Amino acid sequence: MRRIFNIKIALILTLFLSLLGCKDEFLEETNPNNLSTGSFWKSILDLEQGLVAAYKGMASPHNVHLVNELSRSDLAWSSGWQRPNNNNEYYLQTFNNASNAVGQKFAALYRTIFRANQVIVAVEDLTGTFGNEEEEERASVILAEARFIRGYSYFILHNSFNGGAVPILDFVPNGETYYNSISPENEVRAFYLTDLEFAAENLPTSWNDIHKGRVTAGAAVALIGQSHLYVGNYDEAATYFKRVIEDFGYSLTPDIGSNFTTRDELNEESILELVYSTDFKNELNAWDARDVASTSGYQKLFTGAPGQWFGAVCANWLILEYRNDTPDYSDPRNIIRDENGAERFRKFSLRTSASVALVDDDDTEYYGSPRTGQAANFNVKMTAFWRKHTNWDLGFEKEEDISPGKVRSGINERLIRLAEIYLQYAEAVIKGGTDESGVEEALLYINKVRRRSAVQLLGPNGSGEFPGNDHDNANYTAQTLMEHLMYKEYPLELSAEGDGNRNIDLRRWGVKAERFRELASRRYYGEHYEITKVDGTKETKWESIVTEVPLGDPLVNDAWNEFQEASVNYNDAVHAYWPISNVEELTNPELYN
Repeated sequence: MRRIFNIKIALILTLFLSLLGCKDEFLEETNPNNLSTGSFWKSILDLEQGLVAAYKGMASPHNVHLVNELSRSDLAWSSGWQRPNNNNEYYLQTFNNASNAVGQKFAALYRTIFRANQVIVAVEDLTGTFGNEEEEERASVILAEARFIRGYSYFILHNSFNGGAVPILDFVPNGETYYNSISPENEVRAFYLTDLEFAAENLPTSWNDIHKGRVTAGAAVALIGQSHLYVGNYDEAATYFKRVIEDFGYSLTPDIGSNFTTRDELNEESILELVYSTDFKNELNAWDARDVASTSGYQKLFTGAPGQWFGAVCANWLILEYRNDTPDYSDPRNIIRDENGAERFRKFSLRTSASVALVDDDDTEYYGSPRTGQAANFNVKMTAFWRKHTNWDLGFEKEEDISPGKVRSGINERLIRLAEIYLQYAEAVIKGGTDESGVEEALLYINKVRRRSAVQLLGPNGSGEFPGNDHDNANYTAQTLMEHLMYKEYPLELSAEGDGNRNIDLRRWGVKAERFRELASRRYYGEHYEITKVDGTKETKWESIVTEVPLGDPLVNDAWNEFQEASVNYNDAVHAYWPISNVEELTNPELYN
């Protein structure tokens, strides 16, 4: 898919620039040298090219705005500055409708919808005119792809903005009709579900190698399941999730790390994935929209590599959860053998080492160093960096070495993967902690996820699908298992992934304000750590290991306090969703009509 899309993207962008430049007074006579909607949409090739533009729109990091979605959740300390300084309006919960992220995300999603609508209308106009069955069938699949892209864009809009009430645009602007008013959230939800259901019925379950990365029926079914989960339709959600699990051939990758770097992209666990590449368009400037690599929307803001800056690092509580993610000591993957044959256990779980970089993780390389602590600046209260979204495994000392002088990365973004569906299915079957009968089924799927990373399983010793593995020997109720999902399993497995899921989750569970208050009450201090470099010399990393202590303990360092402002500023009525962008309010006269 990369090769096909990259070759065509320049043609598509030229087309849409031409369309936007049309004026009524020039339409009396057609200039044969100019493209228009009347002259362009003639063939399957035209539809394919239009679809490329829609996919390109879907790949914009602004559709997700992951760093700022993290900033307004409980998962991250998000600032370009080191602790204790933080002026990030999303972290502080002081954003409003004029904030950059609000406008960029809103505009990017409607830009994607605009491109998808052009393809949808063109397919509907051309259906029955191709003259052969093969092209008619291909056109129907193109329509399903475009409707998936539009449906997914509205899925994000509905779950992100204004309580789900946003304008529905299902037409191509023609000079007379361009604006539309806000539709109620239930109408928006019904609209995008219709698109996704059409996609589920008409998309293939998989694509061959040259087309891998295109959207599939399984992705549509997964989104429908998530839509039901998000509104509390647990039985319906469980039904759709079980279809994803059983009907499309997905499976967990043996190594969780296969889901976070350029290694093993488009693998057997991937359900919805955005494809990026550094193999093309390197001649463009760093911010050119035609670039087919991923830019600062993802990689640049996550790395802790030397010479880089950061926009999102793990919150202290999450760092501690990763540090305490207990390995299954019965699993041989947790045994390390040195060159002399001596054995010891891994210090951290495989999931932890694949997800975050910790100063004392001597078992995992990081940016060209065999030991994590030697490669990154863990001083001044920065004690962990996400490995996700970064090229720590390629041997480069810093991200800029990949495309010198630019911000580029070829890491694909996995928006939905099977582990997420397993955990969401587990939530659905215990019905939000109210149905005891779902506990056994939920444990089955949670433990599948945990066993993949060789971490201790949940439940009584000798129980479940893997009785010989280490268990925590706890007896879970629906309530306690749901709390485990909310505050341990979801964040440990899925932190810094997806399309803003954590904010959606905290909102639908009704715990976001309470969560900020609880986290603001926690207190920490930093322990020093001495690393031994490969050359045998030693170096102290000051305050590089975060430690939690009780409130009032003499070791408390208030510079480590988190979510103090969020606990005061956050208001469900104002901050649970992004507001409608003020640009839309100023330019759309029909918005509130």
